[in-house]
Amino acid sequence: MFAISLGDDGAELRALEPWYAEEFLTHMDRGREFVGQYIALADVVTDLASARSFLQAYAEKAAHDTGRIYGIWTEGTLVGGVLFRTMDVNLGTAEAGCWLEPSAVGKGLITRAARTVIDWAIGERSIHRVEWLVSSKNEASIAVARRLGMTKDGVLRESYPYRGERHDMEVWSVLAPEWKALRAAGQAQAS
Repeated sequence: MFAISLGDDGAELRALEPWYAEEFLTHMDRGREFVGQYIALADVVTDLASARSFLQAYAEKAAHDTGRIYGIWTEGTLVGGVLFRTMDVNLGTAEAGCWLEPSAVGKGLITRAARTVIDWAIGERSIHRVEWLVSSKNEASIAVARRLGMTKDGVLRESYPYRGERHDMEVWSVLAPEWKALRAAGQAQAS
């Protein structure tokens, strides 16, 4: 199994494959309330069968080149992840997303992991536009989009019904030429 280092603190990024279902469920149980504040992942992955099914769906997306999912490990423990919820190589677009359990917050893990997968998508898969959709209330995720050098394209007002409330969703994006310029200038380097 390959692992990509996310820095000197030992954090690693790995493909989150179906055989990690038990570890994924344990991780989700630790962070369910926190993760579930803004994203449905906490409501989707509730038992071993649903964890396996979720990861299998992403394995199939990877096989069809329409999405990817990666876990973030610190000290051998799965603590979060990043993904391409959608990816259309023909159109050159992808939607990135993330989640993290509370014990891993504030360490720059999501920024570093997202930077790694965006580098891959733009450099290896020739993705032209990477989007980041986020609840307007999710200040931490908006801060990641800013640190990545993304531009706020707009707000989809009350577009996301979640747990009985309609959320405004902000659309952030970065285009391949912008990303390459940011990386060359070192602006997307700092976490």
